[in-house]
Parts: sequence; structure tokens; C-alpha cells
Amino acid sequence: QVQLVESGGGLVQAGGSLRLSCAFSGTHFNWYSVAWFRQTAGKDNDFVAAISWRPGGTPDLTDSVKGRFTISRDNAKNTTYLQMMDLKSEDTATYYCAARWGEVRRLPDDYNHWGQGTLVTVSS
Repeated sequence: QVQLVESGGGLVQAGGSLRLSCAFSGTHFNWYSVAWFRQTAGKDNDFVAAISWRPGGTPDLTDSVKGRFTISRDNAKNTTYLQMMDLKSEDTATYYCAARWGEVRRLPDDYNHWGQGTLVTVSS
């Protein structure tokens, strides 16, 4: 049974940095693609970034975070990371990691394993 647990959220000033972690428990982590989504109250779950199970695959990031966020994974630790830099107030949201067997996708419905979320608040 797959479980995902996010950590690393918190309060940060605009321009600051945070690193989110997503710990995967279960088997065959190296065959799962992992994505980060974010959600604010009353809005949809928006795609942020994803990394493929394929070694050397190019990460996928939404345009608004390119150049500021980096997604990476450590298969030895069963963990995926979202490094966030130059944070802006519009990055404030609850961040969720999600996993799926196979290739990356950008739609939340394509992921069948989700964490509980971690809140990121960026103060201006």
C-alpha cells in the first residue's frame, strides 16, 4: 500500500526559500512518477511540477514556477523534493504530492496516491 507524507511547509517572507519533501512508503518507488500540486481555498488543485520514474527524464514545471522551483527525487530515500526559491505571495497554498505508476501527467485525476498536504504561506 502506497502512502505519501509531505513535510517542509511553513511561513516564509517573499523572496525566501523552502524545500518540501514527499516521503513515499510502499514498494517500487522507482517506477512511480511523482508530481506536486497546490491548492488555495475555493480553487482547483493546480499542477506545479512533476518528475518521471525514468532516470534522466526532464522534469515538467508549470510556467509560473520555472526558474524558481526545482523538482528532484532520491530513489535511495524514496523521497521527492520541491525546492522553492524567490517565493512570491501568489505561491501561498497547500502543497500536495501525488504519485502514479507510469509517466507524468498534469491532471490531478491521473494520480491515485496523494499525501495529506503541507501549507506554505508567503508573506509580502
